[in-house]
Parts: sequence; C-alpha cells; structure tokens
Amino acid sequence: MNSFDTSIETFLTQFNLCTPCNHVVQVIADMYTFKGLVLIPVLWWIWFQSAERRQWRREILIATTVSGLLALFVGRLLAHFLPFRTRPAYSPELHLHFPFVPAAESMLSGWSSFPSDHAMLWTSVAVGIFIVSRRIGVLALLYVAIFICAPRAYLGFHYPTDLLAGAAIGIAITCIMTRDFVRRLYATDVLRWIERYPGPSAMLGFVLCLELVTQFDEIRTFASSVFKHV
Repeated sequence: MNSFDTSIETFLTQFNLCTPCNHVVQVIADMYTFKGLVLIPVLWWIWFQSAERRQWRREILIATTVSGLLALFVGRLLAHFLPFRTRPAYSPELHLHFPFVPAAESMLSGWSSFPSDHAMLWTSVAVGIFIVSRRIGVLALLYVAIFICAPRAYLGFHYPTDLLAGAAIGIAITCIMTRDFVRRLYATDVLRWIERYPGPSAMLGFVLCLELVTQFDEIRTFASSVFKHV
C-alpha cells in the first residue's frame, strides 16, 4: 500500500472505537437507499422538467445513463484484467483494524479492489447531473463523495486510490459520452424512440434504473452461481 493510502486508512481507523458510528457507516454503505436510490430520482425529476432546452436536457440524461452502464462494464473489465488487489479489510499485513470484515465467502473477497465500481458509476451519474444543472450537480458530487465513497474507505472495502481512480474514470466516460458529436450518434435516436413509444420506454426505463440502483447485483450473483456449477 502506498503512503497516500496508508495515511488516509490509518487516519480513518482511528474512529473505529465509536460503535454507533461504525453501525451508521455500515448501514449507509450497505443499503441501496443511500446509493442510487437518491441520485436516480434526481434524473427522473430533471427528465420531466418543462424548462427550455428540453430535448438537449433529455439527451444528456440518456447519455448519462449510457455512461453509467459503460462505467460498470469498464470497471468489471479493469478489475478482471488488471493485477488483483486485495481489499484493505482482507489484508492483515496492513495491521489496521476495521469495524466490519465481510465473511471470507463474500463476493467482495473475490473481487479486486481496484478500481471502485461504486465510485465509477455514481460519479459518472453525478457528472451528468452537473452538466444539466451546476447547482444540483455539485450537491450530487458531494453526496457521492460523502455517502458512497467515504464509507467504503472507512470500512476497508476500498483503498482511497481505488475510489479516486474509479471517480476519474467515471468522469472521463461521462464527459466523452455527453459531447455533442458523440451524443448525437445515439441519444437523438433513442429519444425519438422514447417519445414515439412512451409506454414501453417507461417500462424499460424503470427496469434499467432499478438495475443501476442495485448495480445488477442479483443478475451478477445468479451468473456467478451458474458458472460455478457449469
């Protein structure tokens, strides 16, 4: 672990003696309510606003959703092909005491710590919100930093550099996918289909947002169980 990660993780573990605080942080890190269930409704709220530049705003939201999906996909690819990095909570050689260590059979133990897919996905979404509304976007970015990223470093699920790298990749993906010349390659046609078929598109949008909130956890769990028995 580099000196940057060491100093931050050592500082955070100083607060582990506060049992109520540990419980609160663990709840925030584990519950979907404190993750995507806060940011996804913001996307829906912006979508149904009747302000000017409605088509541009909706295209940005479509690009933001696509960026989130790409962030998850890229995160899984990087975690698979880059050298495996054990999560801090599973690294006894660090000599750090974390408030909660997931069971050895937990999916976290088998996934590389670098980069953080939570940071990639939700920073990507927050940046999309920022592009549409600077004021709301700043609050969204602060929310991601405080309620999504910080708890995962505090609990030893990720090193700070995992989170920073994930956030940087998420920002880069959204900035690229929302650029005019890139966005128009797909978002305009998708928006036209949504407006032509509001019923099916609303249904698919709901399912897609649900999967983003859960980060496809159940699908990934099912796929993993299938591959183990094949």
